[in-house]
Amino acid sequence: MNHTFTAAEPQRPTAGPAGNAPRFSRGSALAVMVCWLLVVFDGYDLIVYGTVQSSLISETDWGLTKVTAGTIGSMAFLGMMIGAIFAGRMADSWGRRRTILGCAIVFSIFTILCALAPNAAVFGGLRLLAGIGLGGLVPSANALVAELVPAKWRSTIATLMMSGVPIGGSIAALVGIPMIPAFGWQSMFLVAALALVIVVPLGLKYLPETLAANEPAGRTSREPVGFRTLLRAPYLGISVLFALATIATLFAWYGLGTWLPNLMQLAGYNLGSALTFALALNLGAVAGSVITAWAGTRFGPIPTAIAAAAVAAVGLSVLLAGPPVTVVYLALVLAGVGTHGTQCLIIAAVASHYPNHLRGTALGWALGTGRIGAVVAPQVGGLLLAAGLGVNSNFLAFAGAAAIAAVLLAAVGLKITTKFSQGASNV
Repeated sequence: MNHTFTAAEPQRPTAGPAGNAPRFSRGSALAVMVCWLLVVFDGYDLIVYGTVQSSLISETDWGLTKVTAGTIGSMAFLGMMIGAIFAGRMADSWGRRRTILGCAIVFSIFTILCALAPNAAVFGGLRLLAGIGLGGLVPSANALVAELVPAKWRSTIATLMMSGVPIGGSIAALVGIPMIPAFGWQSMFLVAALALVIVVPLGLKYLPETLAANEPAGRTSREPVGFRTLLRAPYLGISVLFALATIATLFAWYGLGTWLPNLMQLAGYNLGSALTFALALNLGAVAGSVITAWAGTRFGPIPTAIAAAAVAAVGLSVLLAGPPVTVVYLALVLAGVGTHGTQCLIIAAVASHYPNHLRGTALGWALGTGRIGAVVAPQVGGLLLAAGLGVNSNFLAFAGAAAIAAVLLAAVGLKITTKFSQGASNV
């Protein structure tokens, strides 16, 4: 069942630069691949802090504690909140391509500079600035990709696009195992130079501009754009629910991404083993991207997202029992499948269900406000540990957030179903 928020604007392929309906051509495929590669680096830069956190605490003279380390972890997510909100609106106003490339350049440069940071304050400031680029990239890239593919593939491609985030996180964990002991934590941030010298030039060559920079096909000048449109009828209720569900989901996903290696070290594992657990989480998220892409197409993004959030809650709850190591790996894989899969499906639902001229703004709204969860999660994790509540307090908090996300998404599903059963043209 293809749920849309407006019956006045039916699901159809968006006009391309020349005004023709897009086909998933070789050029479109190359553009999608470039966007996906940029999302991979986005994921790497997000997870890289978790891989070096214990090194920053123990090997620098910055005087970091668990609380201050959590604060620094929140800085990138605070920047992402700013970037996601404004870049989504910018992409709808003056074009996806320029916004995507600008965000990629910003996060690459400031991530590289993190390797040169002399103290915690400068490091945190650089993470904030890098986060602005990181946060702006995903909604802009998803908005562009949604306009390059036929409508029937939009949900699937949006979900698969987000596999780049955990793949980037997996690369961070894999690279960190040999690189941190051999070359120090600074080397992990220099990897971002690859995005600047390889992927950005590919973007300059292959990314097209779309009608979002001008006047979208089928739109009249009377149709308003911007956040005020999302926060009034007919979009208010659904926009708020999407934002709250994203807050809860990102709280669980980025809380785990920031603290998991450190949590596992506190539980008695060495750095190599702790990074392997982080790898399991991210590989589960990669699998979740593929599984939810299929399931979301088969059963719909909202029902599948409810199931994925429930899976994450169950997986994280299993960790509270202190199970054998094999079960720990399985639980973390399930947590990765569920948390990241839920977020992929929320993005797919937003990209599919809002009208063309609001798509970037709606993605920016959901992901931008959702970053509140990502900002708060590292802080909460550090505060719980500093209060002496132990490793399980973190797992309990993240499991609870996943369960809350399932409930909120169920409310989204009920709202959509109710409106359609009443024969309404809008939700």
